[in-house]
Amino acid sequence: MSRFIVAIDQGTTGSTVLVFDDKLALRGRGYREFNQHFPKPGWVEHDPEEIWTSVQGALADAIHGAGTTVEPAQIAALGITNQRETTIVWERATGKPLHRAIVWQDRRTADACAKLKAEGAEREFQERTGLVLDPYFSGTKLAWLLDHVDGLRARAERGEVCFGTVDSYLVWRLTGGRAHVTDVSNASRTLLYDLHEMRWSPQLLEKLRVPRAMLPEVRPSAEIFGQTQGVPGLPDGVPVAGIAGDQQAALFGQACFQVGEAKCTYGTGAFLLMNTGDRAVASKSGLLTTIAWQIGRDVSYALEGSTFVAGAMVQWLRDGLGLIQTAREVEDLARSVPDSGGVVAVPALAGLGAPFWRPEARGVITGLTRGTTKAHLARAVLEGIALQIAELLGAMQSDSGLTLAALKVDGGAAANDLLMQFQADILSVEIVRPQMVEATALGAALLGGIGAGIWKSTADAAKAWQSAGSGEVRRFTPAMPRTEIDAHLRRWRDAVEKA
Repeated sequence: MSRFIVAIDQGTTGSTVLVFDDKLALRGRGYREFNQHFPKPGWVEHDPEEIWTSVQGALADAIHGAGTTVEPAQIAALGITNQRETTIVWERATGKPLHRAIVWQDRRTADACAKLKAEGAEREFQERTGLVLDPYFSGTKLAWLLDHVDGLRARAERGEVCFGTVDSYLVWRLTGGRAHVTDVSNASRTLLYDLHEMRWSPQLLEKLRVPRAMLPEVRPSAEIFGQTQGVPGLPDGVPVAGIAGDQQAALFGQACFQVGEAKCTYGTGAFLLMNTGDRAVASKSGLLTTIAWQIGRDVSYALEGSTFVAGAMVQWLRDGLGLIQTAREVEDLARSVPDSGGVVAVPALAGLGAPFWRPEARGVITGLTRGTTKAHLARAVLEGIALQIAELLGAMQSDSGLTLAALKVDGGAAANDLLMQFQADILSVEIVRPQMVEATALGAALLGGIGAGIWKSTADAAKAWQSAGSGEVRRFTPAMPRTEIDAHLRRWRDAVEKA
């Protein structure tokens, strides 16, 4: 009898569900978008019920697409990967959301972060969590909710309210409210979790005035978190057996199991992660130290560089300016000119992330002339995405003392050959693109398989990954002269100063 692994990839703009068999062959796929809510400038919210509806719809589509009647015995595991830092609070008794989710892109707590920095708190947060004080992370979002939703703090202190990142909320819904849990990778993105002591930090909870009673139980990334109950289209009793935040899941899905291996995911934002093994490397260059995953007792750490806008910049060309009808058109448009004509685009539409950490920054386009066309702008946008990554890799190699031989890539924009070639050129590093660019979902499936006992270890998972042909499908070799690279970087850094 075939065994199946269902991977839920809950992202910023939509939910994807993939069904794999135990050989990692893709058997079914579903996708549903949901609404983005922008109540004020710099505020980004999601309706948790709309997220859950999108997951249910994608789940039904994926199982139907698998072309078989799925019995409980056939589904061996369910894995979850999720947009990180997005913050949800709900009523413990009913599961009812008590406010819209505050999305990772939301900047409403910039003043609160600045106040904490002025009070000298950033060093303690950084030493305990590996993170910087930025509105990106969950802790200040949760503090804002506790201060602004009537009665929420008192109810939270009485244990009537649950907090969670999206993974926690989905497990709650999938298990019929029986499990309030998260994994270490998601916990490490909250500003509340001590990644050295591997527990919620009493000191940081006190600083942000967050009641311990509302926090989920933190567990390793691959184990049985609970079993499905009452989910339409899914049998009861399916084990939820793997969880990781989307970027850590992508690192796992790219089989970056060795120290020094790295990947970059090009989605709404772009995220570069390097496996640093059992060593939590403290960054001196504006990067983040984060937990990659935990398997059994073994914890793996990563250095991370986060940029908030990548594919979203192409969406802006489509939806904001109307220069293209679909995101796929951007490559052909950009290829229609030999270069950007001196135009530089800084994708700071939601502030600048690593290594700058400037929440007040705004997008900038420089170098415009009468001869500038929409094609030059399209090319500059793609180059701006890649130039952000150049800043991250330089910082990462400086912090880790490791020189990258090749960079694995995934995510929707990784399918853009022009972007990938420019990325290889500007980094002077080979780019390796796999057959399965949806590495986040693949990572969730692998973790779910380990948690459910399909594979006994990461080594077994790596063998399945190789056997399924999930490895490289194309390499992009750097070819740009050093003088041209330096000219791009000079123009870029001048533009960043104006952001």
